[in-house]
Amino acid sequence: MKILIIEDDKETRDYVSAGLKEAGHTADPARDGYEGLLLAKEGKHDLLIVDRMLPGLDGLTLVKTLRSASCHVPVLFLTTMCGIDDRVEGLNAGADDYLVKPFAFSELGARVNALLRRPRETVEQKVLQVSGLEIDLLKREVRRIGQLIDLQPTEFRLLEYLVRHAGQVVTRTMLLENVWDFHFDPKTNIVETHISRLRAKLNAGNKSDLIHTVRGAGYMIHEAA
Repeated sequence: MKILIIEDDKETRDYVSAGLKEAGHTADPARDGYEGLLLAKEGKHDLLIVDRMLPGLDGLTLVKTLRSASCHVPVLFLTTMCGIDDRVEGLNAGADDYLVKPFAFSELGARVNALLRRPRETVEQKVLQVSGLEIDLLKREVRRIGQLIDLQPTEFRLLEYLVRHAGQVVTRTMLLENVWDFHFDPKTNIVETHISRLRAKLNAGNKSDLIHTVRGAGYMIHEAA
């Protein structure tokens, strides 16, 4: 199984990684919360091991963000925060298990195996479709009327979010928070620039617009008229 270790302490990260590899798993490292969030959002891992006290983006916020984005990958908190309230807070944020440092790897391994044996809560959709547009979430490929469209990672996330909310108005703030993970206004035209580039790629070959601007509100993607 493929496991993402989101841990800023190198000694702990290397120790856990070595133990997981000995047990036959693949272990990928992330050194801070923002890096961990980006890797987790790719959907390539079967389990996340997350420290709560991370630089940049703390583990609690990281897990809440994933759950709000309907990411159901199992999460194990591995942390020094050992109080009852800490455990309750972590589990309520969306974690599936909670282990306190210092720990024995035998217990960590047992908890990892138990989580990996659990069936996923939901079967996540692998392909999104709207009006001749097809997004393969596993292959990370986009096609429109059968034609492959080359998108950058941010463009892919932007299109995926719009398609998941097809028929709904998506505001600039929603895009900043869910595509760029900005919880503030960067005072730039980053959204407008990426929308423009994405439109150009989707409309290549004189195809009709899929992304529509709703004046004063945001953007909407819907079936071509």
